[in-house]
Amino acid sequence: MINSLLTLKNVAVKLGHLEVLKDVNASLLKGKITSLIGLNGSGKSTLLRAIVREIPFAGELHFYCGHAHKTPDPKHVGYVPQKLRLEAGLPLTVRDFLALPMQDAPIFMGIKKSLETKMLAMLAKVGSSPNMLDKPVDKLSGGELQRLLLALAMEPSPELLLLDEPAAGIDFQDQDKFYALLKELNKKTGVTILLVSHDLGLVQDYADQVWCLHKGVIAGIGAPSEVLGKENLQKLFGSGLKIG
Repeated sequence: MINSLLTLKNVAVKLGHLEVLKDVNASLLKGKITSLIGLNGSGKSTLLRAIVREIPFAGELHFYCGHAHKTPDPKHVGYVPQKLRLEAGLPLTVRDFLALPMQDAPIFMGIKKSLETKMLAMLAKVGSSPNMLDKPVDKLSGGELQRLLLALAMEPSPELLLLDEPAAGIDFQDQDKFYALLKELNKKTGVTILLVSHDLGLVQDYADQVWCLHKGVIAGIGAPSEVLGKENLQKLFGSGLKIG
């Protein structure tokens, strides 16, 4: 499929005895921003975790980019999970956090100057200040943390970027700025983005395509203007609609 970066065919996931996903079929538009919406517990996070092969699944995933179709290489797929578990008080600065996956030698032995220069470029790409390098990670605001995770996920220039509710921990007034940043990265780098979101206003403004996940299957796919109408959403999810 020429215009697709990823296709999913009959993807299913069972967690214990619970069938979270069943027969998920969809095609991800290359170079576009796709938003995955659905009711609470519909399996949105599970689907992202299946795509990065963090959990076992049945069915098929086919990638159409610079790596083998069946086994995505980490350098081609960036992933920002919904929650980052950090131990409070852990003496880890942003510099240390970025160095951990990028440097072979233990960070207590020092960080190479060339690597620090690279870190500054990574932070600049997501609009973060160079002063962030010395900040403790557990003292970052929600917006600062999300930009840090995004900077790491964008290294080294992935073709696919997966984000699980990226604006969930960000102050309301800064959420629009974060989505605008994603749109800018999408335009500048051509990275294909699949993100989980519960904010239909932001989805309407920034997504090119919407996937509606309902009861373990993709119940609707289309442009925001087609999918996000009140009548269509109520048809898909019922009158007690609360996307989350």
